[in-house]
Amino acid sequence: MIAALFPAWFTGAVTLFGLIVILTFWFLMMLPGVLLRCVPVHRLQRLASRYCVRVATNWVASNMLLLRLLHRVNWEVDFEGDLDPKKSYLLVANHQSWADILVLFDVLHQRTPFARFFMKRDLLFVPMVGQVCWAMDMPFMTRKAGATDLATTRRACELYREVPVTVVNFLEGTRFSVDKQASTGSPYRRLLKPKAGGVAYMLNAMGDQFAGIIDVTVEYVPTQRALAWSWLCGEQADVKLHVAVRPVPEHLLAGDYAGDPAHRAAVQAWLHLLWTEKDARLAGGLGRETRAPLPSV
Repeated sequence: MIAALFPAWFTGAVTLFGLIVILTFWFLMMLPGVLLRCVPVHRLQRLASRYCVRVATNWVASNMLLLRLLHRVNWEVDFEGDLDPKKSYLLVANHQSWADILVLFDVLHQRTPFARFFMKRDLLFVPMVGQVCWAMDMPFMTRKAGATDLATTRRACELYREVPVTVVNFLEGTRFSVDKQASTGSPYRRLLKPKAGGVAYMLNAMGDQFAGIIDVTVEYVPTQRALAWSWLCGEQADVKLHVAVRPVPEHLLAGDYAGDPAHRAAVQAWLHLLWTEKDARLAGGLGRETRAPLPSV
């Protein structure tokens, strides 16, 4: 690993370069699927999406190999419950950096179906990244929740009924910062308020398919650098994660979040409980009793 031999900035530059090379290579391998996904024939689109997912799985494995070659990876991952790669899940997590996405892909590799993220619409126009995520049926959301996002969620749910998926939703809607915490009046010390509308519809549309709710809490090592850059520089070797597989809340599977105040209050109360526990876990340093092995590449 070069992280122990060279300055942090050099490690960061090499890691970033390696990630870009890997992304470019697998994008070229995925390009036929991306182009086929443009054909307005449902069966061909589904075949293209599945092909892209298989290629993307190799992309994840390549990233994992690169990270272990360049960095010291000593992540502590505490699992509560069992996961099955042949079953669908809804995953909720706190959000601090774009590195969260690569960390989740790493930890979930071969443990769950390939993850699909709810992404900001702006990312659709990022070269390579936006196109492959679109080809794999990842929903792109606007900055302001509304009818457009609801329709996007509805279309995604219809597609996700066809194959096992892990649907990932960063419920805070944006990356955490102290300034955002203060400006939004968040009642949590280390989290922003969770947005309930999307997850309410997801439970309503697909709740009967989910084998469980994967509740992930990620804690990074404190740093003076931007968190993503710190991660690239190899300073986040001791990342801690708590992964709890929780039962699907059956009382929330049916209801009109927009039109039924009682149902809306029930969803918000459920999320508040999750977020209160998550906030306490972060404040306590993610103390754990067991360490699970990281997935093999």
